[in-house]
Amino acid sequence: MATSGHVAVDVGPDEQAPAPVPYVLSFTDLCYSVNKGRGGLMDRLPSTGKKTLLDGISCEAREGEILAVMGASGSGKSTLVDALAGQITQASLGGHVTLNGEPLHGRRLSAISAYVTQDDLLYPMLTVREMLLFAAEMRLSRAHSSAKKRERVEALIDQLGLSRAADTVIGDHDHRGVSGGERRRVSIGTDIIHDPILLFLDEPTSGLDSSSALMLVQVLCNIARSGSVVVMTIHQPSARILGILGSVLLLSRGRTVYSGPPAGLKPYFSAFVGTPIPEDENPAEFALDTIRELERQPDGAAPLADFSDRCHRLLDGITTDKQVRTMPLELAVAESVSREKLVAGSGTAMSAAAFANPLPLEVWVLAKRAFTNTRRMRKVFGVRLGAVMMTGFLLATIFWRLDDTPKGVQERLGFFAIGISSIFFVCADALPVFVQERHIYLRETAHNAYRTASFVLANALVSFPPLVVLTLAFVVTTYFAVGLAGGGEPFIFFALIVLASLWASSGFATFVSAVVPHVTVGYTVAVANLAYFLLLSGFIINRDRIPSYWIWFHYMSLIKYPYQAALQNEFGDASRCFARGAEMFDGTPIGGMAEATKMAVLDAISTAGGTNMTASTCVLTGADVLAKSAVTDLGKWSCLLVTAMFGFLFRALFYVVLRAGSKNKRK
Repeated sequence: MATSGHVAVDVGPDEQAPAPVPYVLSFTDLCYSVNKGRGGLMDRLPSTGKKTLLDGISCEAREGEILAVMGASGSGKSTLVDALAGQITQASLGGHVTLNGEPLHGRRLSAISAYVTQDDLLYPMLTVREMLLFAAEMRLSRAHSSAKKRERVEALIDQLGLSRAADTVIGDHDHRGVSGGERRRVSIGTDIIHDPILLFLDEPTSGLDSSSALMLVQVLCNIARSGSVVVMTIHQPSARILGILGSVLLLSRGRTVYSGPPAGLKPYFSAFVGTPIPEDENPAEFALDTIRELERQPDGAAPLADFSDRCHRLLDGITTDKQVRTMPLELAVAESVSREKLVAGSGTAMSAAAFANPLPLEVWVLAKRAFTNTRRMRKVFGVRLGAVMMTGFLLATIFWRLDDTPKGVQERLGFFAIGISSIFFVCADALPVFVQERHIYLRETAHNAYRTASFVLANALVSFPPLVVLTLAFVVTTYFAVGLAGGGEPFIFFALIVLASLWASSGFATFVSAVVPHVTVGYTVAVANLAYFLLLSGFIINRDRIPSYWIWFHYMSLIKYPYQAALQNEFGDASRCFARGAEMFDGTPIGGMAEATKMAVLDAISTAGGTNMTASTCVLTGADVLAKSAVTDLGKWSCLLVTAMFGFLFRALFYVVLRAGSKNKRK
């Protein structure tokens, strides 16, 4: 098949050369294989241990038309689009991909292209206009004024046919919003806000009814005519959609079985099967049915692929003098910019600038978007606030007005352990939100919409104010009702330790959402780890009683440090007494005896010890409680600092995991 590039064409004296096509995307002999097995000896097997997904695919797509990649499931459609969009590592991909004859990969590809996946990952509580405005603020540089960005958004809304839904929220399963077709167009709009030269789409019509699918393809056709090269996969287009497409590439088991205009499908398959195709038959359906029948045979569609190769060799010999003329890529980009096509820049500018905006601006835009979405999701925050207040109410009524007795000491220990543990468990409820945002992040950063650091910082900024509200709700509900240590300083410190616990637990939930991108599995991992943290926090078993081979986990426990800080805050007053005289016998066999008997035992202890112990002598101070609980290895302010640092640590790990995950390409 003819490929594009800078081709010199002889033009006679009376013959005028055709105007060059601004953009032609060409791919030649694309090959890609994967191992059939994972691990063990399978990875070391020769070619017999490989499965070929792409086998010498060659084609081209031009500005102004849609190239539709078709084929049955497993034919290699999505793999081909992944290869063109840079989602497969260059080392694993054979062949060449060029735009106007120049190699296409790396930052240049990211700057001038967009890849729309099948999943419509959007913020549910933003309107269509808001979603596109935030996308414009992130993807378009500061060189474009706010008015220019709004103008681009309004033009895109009109181009996508979203004018009537512009002020409707996106919606989700809990909130009514736009239709499925409109949602898909919004998803496309967020990715093409910068008006890319190359647009790749994987099954954009999947899940849509026939009229919505037709409307969407008409929108894509308009986008192509505005100066873009559009390549999409489509499973089985209707006859009306087929008539809109510019060219079709049919695949079967990674090989080309047809490449050409839709109008050529009928004569091509008629020539192959030897009988004419009925006039009322959809050529695409007939072609796919023929391919499915062939794939049931031992040789599969190899005869059809060989037939395609012979046809193209014949056509190449006839049309070698009519190859498509293209202009140099840098000149073509400059021409696009002159037409106010909002691409990243031209030539070296496309290669040098990785991101459109500086980090502070990215953080601001991302935080504003997330805050707007979160503010409207009152139900999610309401559940968390309700859970915290309900927990506080239960604890306050169960541990009502604890006294300064040995029993009161034990009850205080239980209150702190259960209270702090419940705070950590409550934050696990935010896992679905974090998981959703993680998927949005992966889609948006696939083409350098913003930095990973910006996303992590914005996430932390937006998550902090609700934690302050939850802290006040818990502290006000429990502190005075339980009768904890009086005074302003202990109250403020208790509030700080609750806030630090919420900060650490929300950081932990964020980290889990990155490591385990499934809500159900994420809940299991989070809850199990929090149970382990409680087990080895020092409440159920004292630090000095934990086996040496588990002591390392004690110091990793998120609950250990806030629990220890709360105990030191409560029992740190040296003048406070929790047991006097005969109260030391509470909880022992002597405690159930008559008062006179207890006093006699007390006198005997005084005589034997050479001390004067009376009914008012303090025998259990706060320092004694701390020593008995083995929580004196760190001071309360150190524990507060460690708890807060856990929050920062988990967000740093969140950043590392996102960075590693965002670089994952098919190998």
